[in-house]
Amino acid sequence: MPIPPPVSPAQAEALAAGALPPVEEVRPGIWTIAVPFRGGVPDATLAYVVEGSDGALAVIDPGWSDGGSLDALTDGLRVVGRRVEDVTLVAVTHLHADHLGAASEVRRRSGAPVAMHVAEVHALEHERADAEQNDRDVRTWGVPADRLDGVLAAWGTGRRIGLGAAQRPFADLLLADGDLLPVPGRTIRTLWTPGHTGGHVCFVDEADGLLFTGDHVLPRINPGVGLGGRTATNPLRDALESLAKLDGFDDLEVCPGHEYRFRDVVSRARELVAHREERDRHVAEALDALRRPTLFEVASRVPFSGGIASMSGFLLASALSQTAFHTELLGRADEVRRV
Repeated sequence: MPIPPPVSPAQAEALAAGALPPVEEVRPGIWTIAVPFRGGVPDATLAYVVEGSDGALAVIDPGWSDGGSLDALTDGLRVVGRRVEDVTLVAVTHLHADHLGAASEVRRRSGAPVAMHVAEVHALEHERADAEQNDRDVRTWGVPADRLDGVLAAWGTGRRIGLGAAQRPFADLLLADGDLLPVPGRTIRTLWTPGHTGGHVCFVDEADGLLFTGDHVLPRINPGVGLGGRTATNPLRDALESLAKLDGFDDLEVCPGHEYRFRDVVSRARELVAHREERDRHVAEALDALRRPTLFEVASRVPFSGGIASMSGFLLASALSQTAFHTELLGRADEVRRV
């Protein structure tokens, strides 16, 4: 699958070197700051800081807070001559801790409200009940006994989708599709893009030529689907429909949640759709070849990177759940045997 070239050579070079990229000004008054996962490199979230016409700051995806630490974000703000106390809005693309985790601490220090899609708040509020249902599902997948506990811990009641990083209220401002972020002098619109999670959103800033995509579209990674709370719809179908929503935004520079900024989001979205279509084909071939297989047996014939024999814990759980989404999308879920 072709990889789009970086707009920011510094971000691409840092990624290749396993280092954090520098603070960069994306547009006048808009900067990106890399926030590491629990201090880890090269895994980092790209937080975006947007200055309003009143001089106040909005932060899109403040990243992870390790033990309440905001060191990386604070250091980045200092580079541009600002402080956490200057933040008056925290806008979050989705509920994962590497995007939402620092939001409550930024709110505590600055008083800034946290804005997030209503579906993400629902998922956080129902996390325990969803996890218990996930436990029940996992036990029907035919996972080998020596790997079952790891999958339950990563996908069921052992998992916390927010890892305890988010604190009630999870959001002060509930976003819906089309809502404008309250940033004076900027027109930044919410685009609901469910799939990765049920309430994932992108933010569209057409005046500045920017599209903040969170984890919906990344330059090199194929984002997983169904990685939030349980939803009434198939997350895979949701993701495909959400990718189609990006048509017409091809002239915008993509500001993703990880890796590096790039262009040509429509081509990248089509590549992601093609990847899912290929996965559909592999799942269909497995169902054709096997008689009443378990979900694990179907996934064993799908060419995941490294194969599921090499997977455990979260990676295995994600591969299996996505296989289930594909069987449902194909209309063949009833061919899978639950054990």
